[in-house]
Amino acid sequence: MIFIDKDIADAQALVIDENATSRSVMVSQLRDLGVTQVRHTGRISDARLWLEHRPYDIVLCDYHFDGDAMSGQDLLDELRRENLLPHSTVFIMVTGEATYAKVVEAAESALDGYLLKPYTGAALADRLTEARKRKRSLKEIFDALESKQTEKAIQLCLTRFAKHETYWLFAARMATELLLRANRNDDARSTCEAVLRVHNAAWARLGISRALLAAGETAAARRSVESQLQLEPEYADSYDVLGRLQVDQGELGAALNTYRSAIMITPGCLLRLQHCGTLAFYQGHSAEARRLLDRCVAIGLKSKLFDALTLYLLALLRFDAADAKGLQISHDQLRLYATRNPDSLRLQRFIAAATALRQISAKPDDAMGLARSLAETANAPDFDLEAANLVLALWVRLPAQALQPGELEALARRIGLRYCISKALTEVLLASAQAKEPVAGVVRNCQTEIAAMAEQAMTHSMRGQPKAAVQTLLEQGEQTRNAKLIEMAALVAQRHHEAIQDQGILLAQARELQQRYCLPITHIAGIRRTGRSPGGLMLRA
Repeated sequence: MIFIDKDIADAQALVIDENATSRSVMVSQLRDLGVTQVRHTGRISDARLWLEHRPYDIVLCDYHFDGDAMSGQDLLDELRRENLLPHSTVFIMVTGEATYAKVVEAAESALDGYLLKPYTGAALADRLTEARKRKRSLKEIFDALESKQTEKAIQLCLTRFAKHETYWLFAARMATELLLRANRNDDARSTCEAVLRVHNAAWARLGISRALLAAGETAAARRSVESQLQLEPEYADSYDVLGRLQVDQGELGAALNTYRSAIMITPGCLLRLQHCGTLAFYQGHSAEARRLLDRCVAIGLKSKLFDALTLYLLALLRFDAADAKGLQISHDQLRLYATRNPDSLRLQRFIAAATALRQISAKPDDAMGLARSLAETANAPDFDLEAANLVLALWVRLPAQALQPGELEALARRIGLRYCISKALTEVLLASAQAKEPVAGVVRNCQTEIAAMAEQAMTHSMRGQPKAAVQTLLEQGEQTRNAKLIEMAALVAQRHHEAIQDQGILLAQARELQQRYCLPITHIAGIRRTGRSPGGLMLRA
């Protein structure tokens, strides 16, 4: 037995290869190098779950898996992207000749090394030695992240990059992620531009687009990422940025096409499958949505990356297809999923709505009771955009004879006045309602009304009556719960503070309404807002 370093005996290792003989060889090689704690699997789905739930010091992963849409590179990208793999983990890809070029191309980002089959134990020892040396070399940066000393970590990364010290390119990428997370968008952009002057890195080009997006320069960000996709159509992270931009601008059809392209490149990426399936649902492509969302359940139901919205959308699709058995399965899966987080109001809403769907035929009175119970919460502070979509999607499927005259229109108006904040959100509400009349007309009218309210208030401001503008916005914002009106009130009060008597009182009222009704938007058309900006890596700390 040859110990490649003094701490290797304490290392936890994971071997992922569908070939039993290859797995056995890799396990033996690791043990010959002093690694005594080795776990192995031939299923990439099992490996993902293990890696999500505990840290490993060393991972040896084959690139290709027959019969599985996910490759070893897809697994690594997803784990890194979603903050599920510690930086201390050494991840080495094992590849055959056919995929060698792809692995080498990816090596600059998050990969610690690669091995071309067949390889010797000595070659594995060299790769592990170098990778663990890099971890030790960058330990000061990782320690700063672990202790939440973000500024220190940024400076260490930038210093290493500026001096072109060992692993300078990796340090530059870390610095970019940290700067974006700290909202230092200009510094992030400058770092990426400096990288591109000396190295043609795809992540740096995309970093410029991300910095522009984070700074609110939407048009420039879109031009930048579209240009990159023309040059590098195989760089999947660019599709995340473009898809996010398109959703935010209400271009759901274009976003669907973008995610279709993304899953062609990374067919095993759970998050992109969920995004694509959800957008297909909202665009009325039921067969495609069902196929993609079923795939998400099959490969990722136990994953931390899985979103329960997938199960509710499948319940809706199965209801529409008169698939009572499938609807029951979705309902049962939701209830089982909720046992992981029994206090989640979000999951309880999903379950209540799915229960109502099941009861529409057998117990219509019970279904109406549940639907009305969900609708009664529409003015509550914790009722968010996703809840609004959930309720609308349920109510447009209720039998017309079970509704009271004007009941559906009144609910649609209440929801529309609160959430018609932008074109994007209006389009999502319309999609949830399947563009059915009269609901669609009510929602569109709400967008027009909110725009008119905002315009009226701004007219007061332009005429030298900013206090009247703020008071009008506050009154209408409280009545509608509309975040656009409430936040406009706060902005006008701040901008004209010298000209508004009792400005402090008005601003306090605006901030109180903001706390109650201006909730962060966590989903738009199923595109989850996470701590990671689109196209970026999460830095585990």
